[in-house]
Amino acid sequence: MLPWKRALRPLAALLLAAAATVAPVATAAHAETRTDQAESAAPTTSGGWNDYSCRPSAAHPRPVVLVHGTFANGVDNWLTLAPYLMNRGYCVFSLDYGQLPGVPLFYGLGPIDRSAGQLASFVDKVLAATGASETDLVGHSQGGMMPRYYLKFLGGAAEVHTFVGIAPSNHGTTLNGLTNLLKYFPGAEDLLSMATPALADQVAGSAFLARLNAGGDTVPGVRYTVLATQYDEVVTPYRSQFLTGSDVHNVLIQDLCPLDISEHAAVGLLDRIVFHEVTNALDPAHATTTTCLSAIG
Repeated sequence: MLPWKRALRPLAALLLAAAATVAPVATAAHAETRTDQAESAAPTTSGGWNDYSCRPSAAHPRPVVLVHGTFANGVDNWLTLAPYLMNRGYCVFSLDYGQLPGVPLFYGLGPIDRSAGQLASFVDKVLAATGASETDLVGHSQGGMMPRYYLKFLGGAAEVHTFVGIAPSNHGTTLNGLTNLLKYFPGAEDLLSMATPALADQVAGSAFLARLNAGGDTVPGVRYTVLATQYDEVVTPYRSQFLTGSDVHNVLIQDLCPLDISEHAAVGLLDRIVFHEVTNALDPAHATTTTCLSAIG
């Protein structure tokens, strides 16, 4: 084996390991139209969400679709947030997306534009079942960025009212500078693109991100909230997560609670301070101040 290929293996493994901290591992062609995209099956849960008999209330008239991150899935990523929202009267749904052929246990790995098509199909399914005209989206990591493709290129702006991104990879990641090493290993970027397209798409400066962010970060008619932590070790630098636009609310969690030391995975999986701010974004008319005490609220 050539020396550069031997060196390439640990680098690829390091990138995969870093991305895997997005969420726990669990049972897990460009296209511009939804008809070309395969619909993702909704995960089966025992916690009560993905209940297609749920009808949104007058207080919360839009169903909430949760969008998991890289290496995660529509169940484990939301074992805390989904019940949190259900207990507050929301109809909650989640999907699995980004499956790769022959990779049964890991999700969120396929080309992000195709994953956005899966999300589009899933939202249509949720809207048809609930009778709602719009949905709200809440995503973690890749799931906090990927829906922007759906909003911008697949007609999602007409079906989405509010989009909340938790530690989203909106402008890609440098993995604290590790991705800068790819150029020193011939073929590394091609290998990453072939093996795990979603990881390659999320590297800062990727062609996918250039297209996604060209002409502005947002689209009219959608309210955006970004929730970031300064301790994020996966999407770096953390300020790259923030969006620019006329209807954007960027929030650094430590500005709300300086004691919150949650890193990338914890903000999406466990952090009730983040969850409180999610509900504020979903229902701003009844928002209450988020503080450190929100962790026990």
